[in-house]
Amino acid sequence: GGTVIGSARCQDFRTREGRLKAARNLVKRGITNLCVIGGDGSLTGADTFRAEWSSLLGELLKTGACAPPGTPKTRGSGRERGQKWGQNWCQNRGVVGMKSRRILLQSPDFGSKGMGHQRTFVLEVMGRHCGYLALITALACGADWVFIPESPPEDDWEDHLCRRLTETRLGGSRLNIIIVAEGAIDKHGKAITSEDIKTLVVKRLGYDTRVTILGHVQRGGTPSAFDRILGSRMGVEAVMALLEGTPETPACVVSLSGNQAVRLPLMECVQVVSGERELGAATGHGKPDQNGANPTGTAQTQRAWGKPDRHGANLIRTVQTRPARGKPNWCGENPTSGTPRGGPQDEPPTPGGLSHGGSPPCRTLPKKYFEEISNNINAFGIHGLIIIGGFEAFTGSLELVEGRAKFEELCIPFCVIPATVSNNVPGSDFSIGADTALNTITTTCDRIKQSAAGTKRRVFIIETMGGFCGYLATMAGLAGGADAAYIFEEHFNIHDLQVNVEHLTEKMKTTVKRGLVLRNERCNENYTTDFIYNLYSEEGKGIFDCRKNVLGHMQQGGTPTPFDRNFGTKMGAKAVAWITGKIKECSRHGGCRTGGAGGFPTSQSPPSPPHVPRGHRLPKEQWWLKLRPILKILAKYKIELDTSEKAHLEHVTRKRISLESNI
Repeated sequence: GGTVIGSARCQDFRTREGRLKAARNLVKRGITNLCVIGGDGSLTGADTFRAEWSSLLGELLKTGACAPPGTPKTRGSGRERGQKWGQNWCQNRGVVGMKSRRILLQSPDFGSKGMGHQRTFVLEVMGRHCGYLALITALACGADWVFIPESPPEDDWEDHLCRRLTETRLGGSRLNIIIVAEGAIDKHGKAITSEDIKTLVVKRLGYDTRVTILGHVQRGGTPSAFDRILGSRMGVEAVMALLEGTPETPACVVSLSGNQAVRLPLMECVQVVSGERELGAATGHGKPDQNGANPTGTAQTQRAWGKPDRHGANLIRTVQTRPARGKPNWCGENPTSGTPRGGPQDEPPTPGGLSHGGSPPCRTLPKKYFEEISNNINAFGIHGLIIIGGFEAFTGSLELVEGRAKFEELCIPFCVIPATVSNNVPGSDFSIGADTALNTITTTCDRIKQSAAGTKRRVFIIETMGGFCGYLATMAGLAGGADAAYIFEEHFNIHDLQVNVEHLTEKMKTTVKRGLVLRNERCNENYTTDFIYNLYSEEGKGIFDCRKNVLGHMQQGGTPTPFDRNFGTKMGAKAVAWITGKIKECSRHGGCRTGGAGGFPTSQSPPSPPHVPRGHRLPKEQWWLKLRPILKILAKYKIELDTSEKAHLEHVTRKRISLESNI
């Protein structure tokens, strides 16, 4: 983490004299393009510098300091984590930057501290006037309550908080977690601090309460795989924006919308920040989150969902709730195969919630069990079905659609939540579990490279999982700085292998005397991991030696990353909202079976023709394949990047969707 160029806040730049000095430095050194990397202050400073450029240049001419080369083109590098969730960071926070965005809390480690006692933990996180980190942390660790500046709590929040904590204790929980953003305030603008909350809990409830202020520990450490890849992608987009820009091109902010890099006008981003700050200062309120919801705490979640457990919108509970009866329906380990064990239960068969990975159901396609499944649907009064899984879940849902012709009981709404490390479910961009596996691979590659710190001229051959899908190998290659990543989707031959060997041979002449090569487990049936290892060992004899590692199933275990926890929660909420709406719609038309209603299985959008499987358990289109040229560029191969597709400036949009209408 950190900055290799040593950049930091500059107080001089806040003054006109400081900005004049900066302009003089640019002119003297012939710098005509400027890429600003930073946060809210950098965005504001870049906009001010852009607005004053003409007058600064005129002042330099008047004093005879230097001759102007022209107007510099300014670009900002922006980012967002919801990537994957379809919102633009600049819409919500107005920040452009590649700051270290680390999710702060690993609930197994944090929660285990209090599992032997009955304790309440109050955790204060950074973020200044933005509650993003606090909110996402609360979702990731299953907090009981969260305070953020954008949504001050009601006047009687003390009573609500104490009631919530009491309910969870009476429900059997021995641990309470409260997350507080450092800028949290009440409706009257008064600060809400972690010490205030501790005093309240101790005084009213008498609970053993501990306060933890994370502080700057949040800003250090090793970047996640997502942050590494994001930095590379934003860097490439910023360079392309500068190369394509003209003196008339307005300054832009490079950001991420979904999984696509976009450019937003700098002026619009600054206006979004300024406008919302003024609104918050005037009313004591901030803006809602990206869904328009008021994320004051789990109390808001309760209104939409009823009474959740201490994990709030826990995926395990949420996606297996039977909306028609309003209580969980646990039909055993594998209800899809028609083998429920013990019928409906009040509690899930697996403990752990958000902090544990894995899944109890096994993988069995339903085609052979249509009759048993139909009987179980009738026996347990199932009105909708949510299928969680990978390509088998997608295939199984298609089989269920086909079975509707013979079995009326299958004419119920159902949808698929993609959950597989392979990330190969048609119709989806991301799958639950893929981010955890990717970070496991990235961390392992870091350790493997570190093991060679004292050994020169060594190349590591690493085999990753993913079936025929090269997502993990490609993204881990980008995050880990690989010299090559062999995947099934991109054909390679012996000539390509030889080019890679020659590249590594040249690399050993530089100061970086180690290499990393990733291979997807099923990229080629002949060019196996052993074959590539033997080839590299033979061709590199006397220049470098090789080691190989097959990571295996260690990529599927471990604690879920914060992204996977939040993604699972959001997908579960979205699936239940969709299926509940379908059930209500069916009820108005006399029932699902008589009305023949039922949605095509998906978690995001109905698969269009490009998403139909093309064989080898792969979608026809995979967005991440466009990132593979970046991998070779970073590895310093002499290749040309396709620049035929020009990006255009997009406008900042602000989505306002109420929680009640969406869930």
